[in-house]
Amino acid sequence: MSSTTTTTPQTIEHFVLFKVKPDTDPSNITAMIDNLAALSSLDQVDYLSSGPLLRTRSSPFPPFTHLLHSRYKSKHDLDAYSAHPSHVRVVTEHVKPICDDIMAFDWVTYDLPGPVAPPPGSAMRVTFLKLKEGVGENEKARVLDVIGGIKGVFPAIEQISFGENFSMGRAKGFSIGSVAILPGLSELEAMDSDSERAGLEKDKVRDLIESVIVLDYVIPQQQSASL
Repeated sequence: MSSTTTTTPQTIEHFVLFKVKPDTDPSNITAMIDNLAALSSLDQVDYLSSGPLLRTRSSPFPPFTHLLHSRYKSKHDLDAYSAHPSHVRVVTEHVKPICDDIMAFDWVTYDLPGPVAPPPGSAMRVTFLKLKEGVGENEKARVLDVIGGIKGVFPAIEQISFGENFSMGRAKGFSIGSVAILPGLSELEAMDSDSERAGLEKDKVRDLIESVIVLDYVIPQQQSASL
Protein backbone atom coordinates (compact mmCIF):
# COMPACT_ATOMS: atom_id res chain seq x y z
CA MET A 1 0.00 0.00 0.00
CA SER A 2 1.19 3.51 -0.71
CA SER A 3 0.41 7.00 0.50
CA THR A 4 -0.17 7.91 -3.16
CA THR A 5 -3.13 5.51 -3.45
CA THR A 6 -6.13 7.34 -4.92
CA THR A 7 -9.46 7.29 -3.17
CA THR A 8 -12.63 5.50 -4.16
CA PRO A 9 -16.00 7.29 -4.14
CA GLN A 10 -16.79 5.60 -0.80
CA THR A 11 -14.39 5.42 2.12
CA ILE A 12 -15.17 3.77 5.46
CA GLU A 13 -13.58 5.58 8.40
CA HIS A 14 -12.82 3.50 11.49
CA PHE A 15 -11.59 5.08 14.73
CA VAL A 16 -10.81 3.33 18.01
CA LEU A 17 -9.86 5.21 21.17
CA PHE A 18 -7.99 3.44 23.96
CA LYS A 19 -7.49 4.43 27.60
CA VAL A 20 -4.42 2.56 28.78
CA LYS A 21 -4.25 1.76 32.49
CA PRO A 22 -1.92 4.24 34.22
CA ASP A 23 0.33 1.55 35.77
CA THR A 24 0.95 -0.29 32.48
CA ASP A 25 4.53 -1.28 31.70
CA PRO A 26 5.77 0.85 28.75
CA SER A 27 6.88 -2.30 26.92
CA ASN A 28 3.29 -3.54 26.88
CA ILE A 29 2.09 -0.22 25.46
CA THR A 30 4.73 -0.43 22.72
CA ALA A 31 3.64 -4.00 21.97
CA MET A 32 0.02 -2.88 21.64
CA ILE A 33 0.90 -0.04 19.23
CA ASP A 34 3.24 -2.20 17.15
CA ASN A 35 0.79 -5.08 16.87
CA LEU A 36 -2.05 -2.75 15.91
CA ALA A 37 0.15 -1.08 13.29
CA ALA A 38 1.04 -4.48 11.82
CA LEU A 39 -2.64 -5.00 10.96
CA SER A 40 -2.08 -2.57 8.06
CA SER A 41 -0.79 -5.59 6.12
CA LEU A 42 -4.24 -7.25 6.07
CA ASP A 43 -5.80 -7.31 2.59
CA GLN A 44 -8.97 -5.52 3.71
CA VAL A 45 -7.09 -2.47 5.05
CA ASP A 46 -6.51 0.53 2.78
CA TYR A 47 -4.77 2.54 5.50
CA LEU A 48 -4.01 2.15 9.20
CA SER A 49 -2.17 4.19 11.80
CA SER A 50 -1.91 3.73 15.56
CA GLY A 51 -0.11 5.56 18.33
CA PRO A 52 -0.39 7.86 21.34
CA LEU A 53 -2.73 10.83 21.25
CA LEU A 54 -1.00 14.20 21.27
CA ARG A 55 -3.67 15.69 23.53
CA THR A 56 -7.34 15.68 24.42
CA ARG A 57 -8.85 19.14 24.02
CA SER A 58 -12.34 18.23 25.19
CA SER A 59 -14.01 15.12 26.55
CA PRO A 60 -16.69 14.25 29.13
CA PHE A 61 -14.67 11.13 30.05
CA PRO A 62 -11.26 10.56 31.62
CA PRO A 63 -8.81 11.19 28.76
CA PHE A 64 -8.15 8.49 26.20
CA THR A 65 -4.44 7.87 25.64
CA HIS A 66 -4.10 6.18 22.24
CA LEU A 67 -5.83 6.07 18.87
CA LEU A 68 -6.21 3.77 15.89
CA HIS A 69 -7.43 5.15 12.56
CA SER A 70 -8.02 2.95 9.54
CA ARG A 71 -9.81 3.18 6.20
CA TYR A 72 -11.63 0.61 4.04
CA LYS A 73 -13.40 0.48 0.70
CA SER A 74 -16.60 -0.99 2.15
CA LYS A 75 -18.40 -1.98 5.34
CA HIS A 76 -17.82 -5.60 4.25
CA ASP A 77 -14.06 -5.02 4.34
CA LEU A 78 -14.31 -3.45 7.80
CA ASP A 79 -16.34 -6.43 9.04
CA ALA A 80 -13.79 -8.85 7.55
CA TYR A 81 -10.95 -6.95 9.23
CA SER A 82 -12.76 -7.01 12.58
CA ALA A 83 -13.32 -10.77 12.36
CA HIS A 84 -9.85 -11.59 11.04
CA PRO A 85 -7.93 -13.93 13.40
CA SER A 86 -4.94 -11.56 13.45
CA HIS A 87 -7.13 -8.68 14.60
CA VAL A 88 -8.88 -10.82 17.20
CA ARG A 89 -5.50 -12.00 18.52
CA VAL A 90 -4.14 -8.45 18.86
CA VAL A 91 -7.25 -7.26 20.69
CA THR A 92 -7.28 -10.27 22.99
CA GLU A 93 -3.55 -10.42 23.78
CA HIS A 94 -2.37 -6.80 23.56
CA VAL A 95 -5.32 -4.41 23.91
CA LYS A 96 -7.87 -5.66 26.43
CA PRO A 97 -5.33 -6.64 29.14
CA ILE A 98 -3.95 -3.10 29.40
CA CYS A 99 -6.96 -0.86 28.64
CA ASP A 100 -9.54 0.56 31.05
CA ASP A 101 -11.80 1.89 28.31
CA ILE A 102 -12.26 1.53 24.55
CA MET A 103 -14.51 3.51 22.22
CA ALA A 104 -15.08 2.85 18.51
CA PHE A 105 -16.63 5.07 15.88
CA ASP A 106 -17.33 4.37 12.17
CA TRP A 107 -18.75 6.41 9.32
CA VAL A 108 -18.99 6.49 5.54
CA THR A 109 -17.53 9.42 3.63
CA TYR A 110 -17.84 10.03 -0.10
CA ASP A 111 -15.42 11.49 -2.66
CA LEU A 112 -12.65 11.93 -0.11
CA PRO A 113 -10.14 14.41 -1.54
CA GLY A 114 -6.45 13.50 -1.61
CA PRO A 115 -4.70 10.27 -0.69
CA VAL A 116 -6.27 7.48 1.33
CA ALA A 117 -3.11 7.39 3.45
CA PRO A 118 -2.17 10.84 4.80
CA PRO A 119 1.61 11.41 4.88
CA PRO A 120 3.44 10.56 8.13
CA GLY A 121 3.88 13.69 10.22
CA SER A 122 0.42 14.98 9.30
CA ALA A 123 -1.64 16.35 12.19
CA MET A 124 -5.23 15.19 12.73
CA ARG A 125 -8.05 16.91 14.60
CA VAL A 126 -10.63 14.25 15.45
CA THR A 127 -14.05 15.36 16.71
CA PHE A 128 -17.04 13.34 17.92
CA LEU A 129 -20.40 14.96 18.66
CA LYS A 130 -23.32 13.81 20.77
CA LEU A 131 -26.47 15.65 19.72
CA LYS A 132 -29.14 16.75 22.16
CA GLU A 133 -32.11 14.48 22.62
CA GLY A 134 -34.88 15.29 20.17
CA VAL A 135 -32.66 16.80 17.48
CA GLY A 136 -34.28 16.02 14.13
CA GLU A 137 -32.94 15.21 10.69
CA ASN A 138 -32.98 18.84 9.54
CA GLU A 139 -30.90 19.95 12.49
CA LYS A 140 -28.55 17.00 12.02
CA ALA A 141 -28.10 18.02 8.39
CA ARG A 142 -27.28 21.53 9.59
CA VAL A 143 -24.50 20.17 11.80
CA LEU A 144 -23.05 18.14 8.93
CA ASP A 145 -23.20 21.17 6.63
CA VAL A 146 -21.22 23.25 9.11
CA ILE A 147 -18.58 20.53 9.44
CA GLY A 148 -18.36 20.21 5.67
CA GLY A 149 -17.73 23.94 5.34
CA ILE A 150 -14.83 24.05 7.80
CA LYS A 151 -12.21 23.37 5.11
CA GLY A 152 -13.29 26.56 3.36
CA VAL A 153 -12.92 28.52 6.58
CA PHE A 154 -9.48 27.11 7.41
CA PRO A 155 -7.53 26.65 4.12
CA ALA A 156 -4.65 24.87 5.89
CA ILE A 157 -6.89 21.79 6.18
CA GLU A 158 -5.78 19.44 3.42
CA GLN A 159 -8.52 16.86 3.88
CA ILE A 160 -11.73 16.65 5.85
CA SER A 161 -13.96 13.62 6.33
CA PHE A 162 -17.19 13.48 8.31
CA GLY A 163 -20.36 11.47 8.68
CA GLU A 164 -22.88 9.72 10.89
CA ASN A 165 -21.71 6.85 13.06
CA PHE A 166 -23.04 3.43 12.08
CA SER A 167 -21.61 1.57 15.12
CA MET A 168 -23.62 3.25 17.86
CA GLY A 169 -23.24 0.34 20.28
CA ARG A 170 -19.56 1.14 20.78
CA ALA A 171 -19.62 4.96 20.66
CA LYS A 172 -21.10 6.02 24.02
CA GLY A 173 -23.98 7.86 22.32
CA PHE A 174 -21.84 9.99 20.00
CA SER A 175 -23.37 10.07 16.53
CA ILE A 176 -21.38 12.42 14.29
CA GLY A 177 -17.65 12.24 13.67
CA SER A 178 -15.11 14.21 11.69
CA VAL A 179 -11.39 14.25 11.03
CA ALA A 180 -9.48 17.23 9.65
CA ILE A 181 -5.98 16.54 8.38
CA LEU A 182 -3.33 19.27 8.20
CA PRO A 183 0.28 19.17 6.96
CA GLY A 184 1.71 19.20 10.47
CA LEU A 185 1.48 20.35 14.06
CA SER A 186 2.39 23.97 13.32
CA GLU A 187 -0.58 24.30 10.96
CA LEU A 188 -2.88 22.74 13.56
CA GLU A 189 -1.70 25.19 16.21
CA ALA A 190 -2.06 28.12 13.81
CA MET A 191 -5.66 27.07 13.17
CA ASP A 192 -6.32 26.98 16.90
CA SER A 193 -4.83 30.45 17.33
CA ASP A 194 -7.69 31.86 15.23
CA SER A 195 -10.10 31.42 18.13
CA GLU A 196 -12.54 34.05 16.91
CA ARG A 197 -13.17 32.33 13.58
CA ALA A 198 -13.40 28.93 15.26
CA GLY A 199 -15.89 30.33 17.75
CA LEU A 200 -18.12 31.65 14.99
CA GLU A 201 -18.30 28.19 13.42
CA LYS A 202 -19.12 26.53 16.74
CA ASP A 203 -21.84 29.08 17.46
CA LYS A 204 -23.75 27.93 14.35
CA VAL A 205 -24.59 24.57 15.96
CA ARG A 206 -23.81 25.02 19.65
CA ASP A 207 -27.50 24.83 20.57
CA LEU A 208 -27.75 21.32 19.05
CA ILE A 209 -24.76 19.73 20.78
CA GLU A 210 -24.91 17.96 24.13
CA SER A 211 -21.30 16.78 24.36
CA VAL A 212 -18.04 16.89 22.39
CA ILE A 213 -14.82 14.90 22.22
CA VAL A 214 -11.90 16.67 20.51
CA LEU A 215 -8.57 14.88 20.06
CA ASP A 216 -5.28 15.70 18.35
CA TYR A 217 -3.02 13.06 16.82
CA VAL A 218 0.16 13.20 14.75
CA ILE A 219 0.68 10.31 12.33
CA PRO A 220 3.92 8.58 13.39
CA GLN A 221 6.86 8.67 11.00
CA GLN A 222 7.96 5.15 11.80
CA GLN A 223 4.74 3.58 10.53
CA SER A 224 5.08 4.89 6.96
CA ALA A 225 6.91 1.79 5.74
CA SER A 226 3.93 -0.45 6.50
CA LEU A 227 1.33 1.62 4.66
